[in-house]
Amino acid sequence: MSGAGEASPTRGRPRDSGRDVAILDATLRLLTEVGYDQLSIEAVATRAGVGKPTVYRRYVGKAALVAAAVERRAVDTPPVTWTGDLREVLLELVRWLARQIGEQEVGLLGALFAGMRSDPELAAAMRRILRRDGAVMTEQPFRSATQSGEPLVPGAAGLFAEIAPAVIVHRLVFAGEPCDQRFLAHLVDDILLPLLRRR
Repeated sequence: MSGAGEASPTRGRPRDSGRDVAILDATLRLLTEVGYDQLSIEAVATRAGVGKPTVYRRYVGKAALVAAAVERRAVDTPPVTWTGDLREVLLELVRWLARQIGEQEVGLLGALFAGMRSDPELAAAMRRILRRDGAVMTEQPFRSATQSGEPLVPGAAGLFAEIAPAVIVHRLVFAGEPCDQRFLAHLVDDILLPLLRRR
């Protein structure tokens, strides 16, 4: 007799994980090539070498598909530990963040930004992903800073997660300038530290 918490056996053929990867990879490639508005489930299915029903069995629509593709690209938490020096930790965080953002294709970022403006469902899904990733990025360093007695303003972690990526995206995507060490030091010393530390 099975326990109450056990899942019931699945019926039919097991899901092919190779198809999942092909669908999500095709979504990202097409999103970069044609943009969100021109992206279609049919085009994704064709590029992935599957039928449209295969895509629809996994995702209810285009916004859910794109959000899943973006989530699959999500990176691990930053390898930053509390050292007792808030400036040093913030510099490590923005260096890591600049590398992660810099590795994204500009066309993909632009397509996502445009899609979020035109599709409320995609915007809601992306905001959920961004909030989650921001919390994962900041939770350990900022908790350690608070426990060490660092005088941070209320909501400092959320403030960092909102401001630092926005400045870095603007620098890389819109200004077309590198996030070199000089710029990142400016971001930490002249923007982040004055905002995050209680005066």
